[in-house]
Parts: sequence; C-alpha cells; structure tokens
Amino acid sequence: MRVLDDLSLSTFTAGFVAVLVGFTSSVAIVFQAALAFGATPAQVSSWMWALGVGMGLCSLLPSWWLRKPVMVAWSTPGAAVLATAGIAGGYTMADAVGAFIACAGLITLFGVTGWFERIMNRIPMAIASALLAGVLARFGMQAFVAAQTALALVLLMLVTYLVVKRVSPRYAVVMTLLAGVVLVTLQGRLSLSAIRLDFAMPVFTAPQFGWSALVSLALPLFVVTMASQNLPGVAAIKAAGYGGPNGIPISRVITLTGVVTLLLAPFGAFALNLSAITAAICMGPEAHENPRKRYTAAMSCGAIYVVIGTLGATFTALLTAFPKELVAAIAGLALLGTIANAMAVALQDESHREAAAITFLVTLSGVVIAGVGSAFWGVVAGGAAIAVQQYRRSSL
Repeated sequence: MRVLDDLSLSTFTAGFVAVLVGFTSSVAIVFQAALAFGATPAQVSSWMWALGVGMGLCSLLPSWWLRKPVMVAWSTPGAAVLATAGIAGGYTMADAVGAFIACAGLITLFGVTGWFERIMNRIPMAIASALLAGVLARFGMQAFVAAQTALALVLLMLVTYLVVKRVSPRYAVVMTLLAGVVLVTLQGRLSLSAIRLDFAMPVFTAPQFGWSALVSLALPLFVVTMASQNLPGVAAIKAAGYGGPNGIPISRVITLTGVVTLLLAPFGAFALNLSAITAAICMGPEAHENPRKRYTAAMSCGAIYVVIGTLGATFTALLTAFPKELVAAIAGLALLGTIANAMAVALQDESHREAAAITFLVTLSGVVIAGVGSAFWGVVAGGAAIAVQQYRRSSL
C-alpha cells in the first residue's frame, strides 16, 4: 500500500508536533468560547468531538485522495471573537449554533464560487511569503523567549536540532522532541497523573437564528476566519510549492471546510479553515525531504485529531501535560526552515522588497483593527505599498 510505503517516522512526528502545537496553543480559547455561551461539561466535550473529527477528516481524507498535504484547523481568532462576543451579548448556545451555520454557509459560498481563490491569486508571491513569515516568526521567537524560564531545556533542544540537522536532517525534529521529552520527564515536569480513558459523546443543539447573533457572531466569525486563517493558510500552501493548477485545489478545500462545519455546527464545530502554522510543519522539508511524501504527515495529523475528538478529555490531558516551554521550543525549531524560505522568497524581488518588509512587520506586530487580525492588515499594507510604488514608476 503506497501510504504505508510513504509513511515514515519523520512524517508521523511532524503530524504529532503539528497537533501538539495547534492544540495546546489554543485549546483554552476554545473552552472559553464554549463557556461564554453557557456550555455544560457535556457540551464542551461535544465541541471537542466535533472539532477533532472535523479537522481530522478534512485533513486525512483530502491528503489521501490528492497525495498532497491538506491541513485544516479550527479558527483560533474565531474562537477569541466568540469568547468575547458571547459574554458581552448574553447569547445562548442555540444562538451560537445558528451563527455557526450562517458562517459555514458563507464559507461554502466563497469556496463554491471560487471568489476567495481569485482574490488570493491577485496577491503577489512576495506579499504572500512575507505574510507567512510574519505569522510564523512569532512562534520562532517564542522558542527562544522560553529560555527565560527553561534555559536548559531550550539549549538542549537547540543543540540537538543543530547536530542532528547536520548528521541526519530527516530526523532533526524527531530527535529534538525526544530530547525535550526525556529532559522534562527527568525533571518531573511531565505530569501524566490526570490522564484517564474518556470517550466524548456528541450533543445536539438546535439552532436559533436572529439578526443580532448574525451581525455580532456570524459575520465577525466569518471575516476573521477568512482573513486571519484561510489567507495565511493559502500563503503556506503556495510557499511550500503546493499551489498552482496541479497543486492543492484551494476552492474545493474551502468548500469542504464549509460543508463539514455546516454538518457539525449543531455539535459545536464553530469554524474549520485552512491551517497556516501547523501546515508549515507538515509541508516543510523537516517532515520529509521528498515533497511527494509529505502528505503522510498531514494524514498522521488528521488521524490524531480524529482520535482526540473521539477520546475527548483523555488526549486533552495528554497534550496539555507537556510544559509550555517544550511546546514553544519544538514549534519554533520545526518552523525555522519554513520561516527562512519564506523570508528568502519575500525579499528576492527588489521591486517588491519594501512592500514585503511592510507586510512582514505589520503581520508580526499582531495588531488588531476593527476586530480583524494582523494577517489581513499586513496584506492590505503591503498591497498599498506596491500600488504607490508602481504608480510612481509609471508616472516617471
């Protein structure tokens, strides 16, 4: 079977690291969003089931069909918007589900019509690469910021990464993660006592539709998901070389995320979208030196997400048992190559260099304007810079 032949320790590890980074960095925000609508413990567990199964199947199956790494995640900025708006507006879980369905309908519309992909095709490669670098650079910096509280751990992981990268690049991330786990275990910082077998059960919530929830929940959720998640997600695909006519079909994948969100919304799936950060982990050379085999990293990630959704609290406890410094370090080191490549592409064209630098800095700043994150404003700023520069040239 070709999948088993292409699967390797490095691709499986890349998938696991993607789950570790994506899950532990934002699961608390998802919990806050659920609780903002008065979710019961059973409903919170249902949210994890719906999101885990949704992300897992949307990553696993398309990657298998296409033999390309398709990575889907939940909308972290969307969860933050929901957590804030839910508390402020006093909305019920039924209101929230109605908003999820409306948002999913809009995502599906933009996928079926190809509107989003046509917009993305107008963005220069330099701007897209700078956007990706800006999104990922924050994780790269956090790897070294973690040295303030765990110097020995970060140094060990950095040295391990550099040495193994020179000797056997394919296993650099694998050995770095292993070295970190061994050290935190010896230090007694890996607490597994809270782990217990616990299957999640889906809980259906009938939707309730209203103008207030549509304006305050559905539309902001749609905007931040498309601008702050899908936009850098497409940038990650292009930067890794999986764009173009023979690459990952962007519109079809966007449509898939919308339809699956629509089906799972009554159980707590608020918004599924293309991944950027975890996609970079599975699409980069650290996953496998052969780009044709990296799809097994995305399949591994998807399979793990399905297990997480099924086992609920069991995997939540397992993944959150890792110290935050270890998660930050492995994320930053696993993304080093992708960050460097994105910066190289962004700055290659001298005519777009300043615009790319502006895009990178605005995106890296993390600024939020009108509830929309820095990824969107980075592209706006870079596009404006190109427009001004090109206009000046044409006038001379």
